[in-house]
Parts: sequence; structure tokens; C-alpha cells
Amino acid sequence: MITIVVHGGAGNWQPERRAAAVAGVRRAVDAGHAVLAAGGDALSAVQAAVIVLEDDPVFNAGRGGALDERGQAIHDAAMMRGADRAAGAVAALSGIKNPVRAAREVLEQGRHVLLVGEPAGAFARAAGLETAPGEYFVTERRRHEHGTVGAVARDAHGALAAATSTGGIDGKHPGRVGDSPLIALGTWADDATAAISCTGDGEAIIRTALAHEIDALMRHARLPLAEAADRALAAMRAYGVGGVIALGADGAVATPFTAAAMPRAWRIGDGPAEAAIDDR
Repeated sequence: MITIVVHGGAGNWQPERRAAAVAGVRRAVDAGHAVLAAGGDALSAVQAAVIVLEDDPVFNAGRGGALDERGQAIHDAAMMRGADRAAGAVAALSGIKNPVRAAREVLEQGRHVLLVGEPAGAFARAAGLETAPGEYFVTERRRHEHGTVGAVARDAHGALAAATSTGGIDGKHPGRVGDSPLIALGTWADDATAAISCTGDGEAIIRTALAHEIDALMRHARLPLAEAADRALAAMRAYGVGGVIALGADGAVATPFTAAAMPRAWRIGDGPAEAAIDDR
């Protein structure tokens, strides 16, 4: 059964922004579902969903993302395909309208997994991706107390994919790279286990290898998806808070988080889109 799940970032969502966040993740899940319903693959579905979130200034990715200590917008993004563990990622990227598209280009080229900085931007421009001036990314309300967007999907063939994109954290060092573009930490997909996109305290996610820890608990401890995700997040509490969206090879869905809130939406088969932000 086709399934897609998206998130808009775990963190301290202010009351006045919650309705817009829920509406945004609903639009994203509908975009991804439309790809799956038309027979598209899981990788294309998560890309379509994340593009919607990158274009929405409510979220900390693409337009409206967090700014570094120089007041500039730089982005990280990753994609992974569960069938063959093909992955592509970019970090410290600037001037590319949709960073997730750049991650897809890296994946499709297949030569490397991660490109960073200006060479990553040059790669994306050479691939013909749409650019945008610095002011496009800087919105009036640019302080984010939450971060990262992502999507996971299962297509009609049972194949899984994951994508994650972020503006990082406010006031970050220009060279800082978070968990989102790091495969097995913030983004993961394996058709044998699960597709996972993480959000929250990036350094904590890196230090606990959150996404791969969930995968390892499923493979080695034989835990079901929800229990594996809960246990991995609980172990991360000593370092920080966060959340995950995860979709199992068997179609199971898990969306746990330890932060104050996490806007998320999901759609299974031909059922309606469902969304939440507070309740776990």
C-alpha cells in the first residue's frame, strides 16, 4: 500500500504559527501522495513533498530558513533510496532554490554521496537547477525555534525512500553541518527495514547516530518500528531532544518526538491525509 509521511520540524512551535504549520505539512503530504497515486516511485514522492516545505517560509528549510552568524542562508539536504541504499546530499549550500533537488542530482550522478560548500553550489548550477538571490531566502520572521523538514514514502512496489532538508540553527558557524545531510544519522532508507527522517538537536542526533540506531534495533534486536524509534529517541535524551518520522518495510508508521511539538502529516493508501502537531 502506498504511504507517505512528512514532518515540519520538532521544536518549540509558537501557538500563532501552529495552524500554518499543520496546513503546510498537509499540502506537502498531498503533493507526495499525488506522485505515488500516479505510479511514481518513492524517491520522487519524497522530493515532491520536501519541495513544498522548502518553498513555504513557515518551515526552516529553503525559503525562510535559519540564518548563520553572518546573516546568510545556507542549507543542508539529503535523499536516500532504500532499494540499493543510493544516497545524495549537499551541505553548506547557498543560492539554490530547492536544496533537495541538489541532493537528488548527487544521488542520480552516483559518483559521490555528499558535496559541500561552493563546489556543491557549482554542481547544482551546472545541473541546471533553479537559483535564487540571497534575499529570497531571508523572510521577515526568520528566527526558528525548530528545524528541518522531511518525508518518507513507500511506493506501489514496496520500495522506500527518505529525504530531509534544513536551514540549520540560528547564528550557526558558517561551516557548521548538521545531521540532515549525513546519511545514517539524519536520513536513512533501506527496503529491508525502514525509511527515516530525523529532526531536532542536530549535534545530539549526530552523536547518537539516531536514524541508523533505529535501523539497528530493528535488524539486530528484532524490535518493531515504533518500539525501535521510541528506544532510540529515549537514548538521545541525555544529549538533546528531537523527533523522527519512520516508515517500515511492512507499512508501519511511527512519528515519535521528545520536543514540545512536531507538525507532521501522513496518508496511507487512498485514505485521507491526517495531521497533528502536539499529541504524541
